[in-house]
Amino acid sequence: MRIDKFLHDMNIGTRTQIRKLIKDKLVFINNELVKTGRMKVDPLADEVRLEEQVIEYKRYFYFMLNKPLGVVTATEDRKQKTVMDLFNKIDKRKDLFPVGRLDKDTQGLLLVTNNGILAHKLLSPEHHVSKAYEAVVTGKITEDIALEFQQGIVLKDGTQLKPAELLIGEYSALDNQTIVHITLNEGKYHQVRRMFGSVGERVVSLRRISFGPLDLDVGLLPGTYRELTDSEIDQLIN
Repeated sequence: MRIDKFLHDMNIGTRTQIRKLIKDKLVFINNELVKTGRMKVDPLADEVRLEEQVIEYKRYFYFMLNKPLGVVTATEDRKQKTVMDLFNKIDKRKDLFPVGRLDKDTQGLLLVTNNGILAHKLLSPEHHVSKAYEAVVTGKITEDIALEFQQGIVLKDGTQLKPAELLIGEYSALDNQTIVHITLNEGKYHQVRRMFGSVGERVVSLRRISFGPLDLDVGLLPGTYRELTDSEIDQLIN
């Protein structure tokens, strides 16, 4: 790999900025001064240094984002703010993308990566990656409804869904609303909202709290993100 491409891929700077770093004699490969951006580097074997800082090569990047309301799950949109607009200049990369989607009016855990192979596996129906949500819904949700969900509910349009786990939380008689937790093993369009609609209720708010082995970091405020730990990445891959 060319050293200028290596530095660009590691978000060290723009191509113009990288050319200047090389011209200013600040880049080294195995302690050898880099004189041209065409110089070759083995990302997995060579040591690249910017002044005294060692630049480690990373092929894949993984982020946990707490998606806020009002933001669309897309890499770009001419009219609306996207989840990628929440990334700062250092972390934002052209090859990053959200894995799956959350509706504009849904918040919570969203995985963002540039690992397309892993993303495909996580979204593939044959891998049955679970997704858990916390929701506030209208009405008093009963165990009979939970049993329907567990047996695999049929939507109003006739779509047969796979079994889902519904845990019933606190009911507020004042608001006539119930807090619930629901775990799915599939991801159809507006699925949670359509499921409750099929039993005559409406989702007031919806937040995804887990995706596969990942649990939403309680310290991660809406609109913020962090890199996954090595342990979290291993759990996703395995």
